[in-house]
Amino acid sequence: MRRKDREVTDQKKINEVIADCVCCRLGFCDQGRPYIVPLSFGTAVEDDKWVFYFHSAKEGRKIDLVRAGGVVGFEMDTHYKLNESDRACGYSARFRSVIGTGRVSFVEGLGAKKAALERIMAHTAGKSGWDFPDQAVEAACIFRLEVEELSCKEHL
Repeated sequence: MRRKDREVTDQKKINEVIADCVCCRLGFCDQGRPYIVPLSFGTAVEDDKWVFYFHSAKEGRKIDLVRAGGVVGFEMDTHYKLNESDRACGYSARFRSVIGTGRVSFVEGLGAKKAALERIMAHTAGKSGWDFPDQAVEAACIFRLEVEELSCKEHL
């Protein structure tokens, strides 16, 4: 990270930034071209690594790319505010963001998929204890991103 003065390394603060984000953008490489998709997500820390969970229909470009495997990039941000100025080069922005890389894979099994959906709903809706009908869970595609690299930055 070029601006070390904006780097966040405190794990508690990183947790807060991730908790404040409502969208995670996944970046795939599709035949040498970038493909970025915004997604709702849920979080967990497993074996001292961040894991992000996502849900989707079972078909489509994103699912084809998950199936292909490989490393993906991700980005999430919050607290964006434009700082105006009386001169063009004086403008700046305030924000908190997290970026990184990792590997995606499918979540299989009814219990594992329900646990992932619970994480997604806890993050998205701010509450837990949801009832997930088996038929709806089976109809959904759930996948996870196991984070390999993560950096957090803030400029407030």
